[in-house]
Amino acid sequence: MTAGAVAAVDLGASSGRVVVGRVSDRSLDLTEVHRFPNGPVTSPRDLRWDSAALRREVLEGLRRAAGSADDLAGIGVDAWGVDYGLLDGSGELVAEPFHYRDERTARGVERVHAIVPPDLLYGRTGLQFLPFNTLYQLAAEPAASLAAAATMVLIPDLVGTWLTGLPAAERTNASTTGLLEATSATWAWDVIDALGLPRRLFGALSDPGDRLGPLRDGVAESTGLPVTTPVIHVGSHDTASAVVGVPAAGDPFAYISCGTWGLVGVELDGPVVTDASRAANFTNERGVDGRVRFLRNVMGLWLLQESMRTWADAGEPAHLDRLLAGAAALPAGGPTVEPNDPAFLPPGDMPARIAAALHRDGKSAPSTREALVRCILDSLAAAFAAAVRDAVRLSGRRVDTVHLVGGGARNDLLCRLAADAVELPVVAGPVEATALGNVLVQARAAGLIAGDLETLRARIRATQTLRRYEPGRHPTTASTTP
Repeated sequence: MTAGAVAAVDLGASSGRVVVGRVSDRSLDLTEVHRFPNGPVTSPRDLRWDSAALRREVLEGLRRAAGSADDLAGIGVDAWGVDYGLLDGSGELVAEPFHYRDERTARGVERVHAIVPPDLLYGRTGLQFLPFNTLYQLAAEPAASLAAAATMVLIPDLVGTWLTGLPAAERTNASTTGLLEATSATWAWDVIDALGLPRRLFGALSDPGDRLGPLRDGVAESTGLPVTTPVIHVGSHDTASAVVGVPAAGDPFAYISCGTWGLVGVELDGPVVTDASRAANFTNERGVDGRVRFLRNVMGLWLLQESMRTWADAGEPAHLDRLLAGAAALPAGGPTVEPNDPAFLPPGDMPARIAAALHRDGKSAPSTREALVRCILDSLAAAFAAAVRDAVRLSGRRVDTVHLVGGGARNDLLCRLAADAVELPVVAGPVEATALGNVLVQARAAGLIAGDLETLRARIRATQTLRRYEPGRHPTTASTTP
């Protein structure tokens, strides 16, 4: 194997970045070359993404990547799931993509379930019910937009189309649509036909490691990259890449990919599509190398992020580190909420919504910001622990260790509370699990490294700093690896 570099375009619902990953037999290093905000555009009618800004920032990031590495062996794109762009016959967007928090999705749920009952839908697709899943969005899509569209591409595939001119449907993200068959991982044509969706919207499926194509001439010119630079499919659903970045050593494990959302589950060889898993609202999404991500979505740090934004918008910004220190000093046993309460989904005054939810349950609302933060983190820890226990019960998979990756791994208090709640060791890190997973799948496809998923994870364990939290022990007892 030879040393080399790849560029990872890692897009989140609140920010995006471009990272250059350098890989050799002994090292695995990431350099962030560009970071930018990414948020919805609000109008009186709807909530949509700003595709022009997203495209501009991705190209700027790739231009900087070209300036920092003259040997890029590939570009990989990962992003959030469910959202999509409709492209016309010339490859242009029919309209700006909707944001998954747009309120129209409620209409789509009613329309879909009137045609395909939820139990039959789950039996075919194995996808947990979330009101913004792609099939509900498509059911609420204006008829004129569907009629004008030649194809549908999910967000990372939209970026791939901008870069190469070639639309595609990468399987890990396609599995978040509610339109992919659970067992075969092919389009569920019977569901698509029943909903009256045009078959032409759903393109050929591809897998992580497949090459999409070289760069368009204009992209190469604007970024300074060679036109031959390949765009390589990775686990384009960001959680699929994050799970590649879980540094498991072979022991039975569960994972928590924690950022705006908390994705909690286990990795399996096949789907679990039972009445019990549907009742528990567990999902079967595709992972890298044919694995299945059996998990539950938990609202995640969105509750904290929106609280911080609410205070800042009111002209009273808070310092997160001080809030966390104050929250850690509070006694255990405070009030908690259900993080997946639908009231918490839209943007808005999160502290007021949390207080209202507590009052509805006959609990006292936190009297300080520190107490509110502790309520949020206690609630998340309890929800994470419940999801781990349900994953074990429903899958029959034993779990000895829980890996917490993503931005939440920085939150020392959350990691400690999670270990106490799940009553298992929690290994925190890497924070950059998604980018690492993106880079490693690309590097393997480009011939820079070799090996199966376990080999890739061993590379992460050997190069990244991790912390271990034992239940009931103060976080200063956490160990560091390597």
